[in-house]
Amino acid sequence: MFKEILLSVTKDFGLNLTARQLEQFEIFYNMIVEWNAKINLTTIVDEKDFAVKHVVDSLTVWDEDKFSAVKNFCDVGTGAGFPAIPLKIFQPQLEVTLIDSLTKRVDFLKKVVVDLKLDNVTCFHGRAEDLARDKNLREQFDLVTARAVARLNILAEYCLPFVKVGGTFAALKGKIFREELTEAERAIKILGGGNVTVTEKFLPNLPDVRAVIYVDKKIVTPKNFPRKAGTPTKNPL
Repeated sequence: MFKEILLSVTKDFGLNLTARQLEQFEIFYNMIVEWNAKINLTTIVDEKDFAVKHVVDSLTVWDEDKFSAVKNFCDVGTGAGFPAIPLKIFQPQLEVTLIDSLTKRVDFLKKVVVDLKLDNVTCFHGRAEDLARDKNLREQFDLVTARAVARLNILAEYCLPFVKVGGTFAALKGKIFREELTEAERAIKILGGGNVTVTEKFLPNLPDVRAVIYVDKKIVTPKNFPRKAGTPTKNPL
């Protein structure tokens, strides 16, 4: 049943999924429902809501023209794997790095990678503020994504240090995205961000507007950012 619902809503959004992708999404959905009884992954478990609000919403970040040369991406604060797992299923050629601060969620994601037979996926347990100082992660990614993690001015400090110069930070945001963008202008500039593009999105059968905010990485992020763990939240730029 889930596959049929997902096939319908993705077609409504203009996306074409293969039989293998539909199968992988169904396995992913069933795993979330099962693990949700043990750890808090999501409150959205209804099949249609999950298909629209998690899968399609995650895929709104992908822009074929903008990301034709993207080879790797990092999802910061990935939680249950959004948008990273849907993006990996949709674009299987991508190398993916998942970051989350909760051990149990990382354990879940590692199981997802195995059960869905996803290759070139690495999971890291830790805070973005700490992992962004790792030379193997800092400014190594063509694309860095984040969804439902923090307000944009805080999120920029978490994410832009991972983006290589010339790459893109993409934040999936809800209806107050304009307010958040205005609030984040200073932080984006300080952290090395350049041109900002906003693409509004409407999900199938949902009236509220959402947006993907794309921030191009113009210059290297200063070495003193991100600040120590907890500081971006307590004292946003």
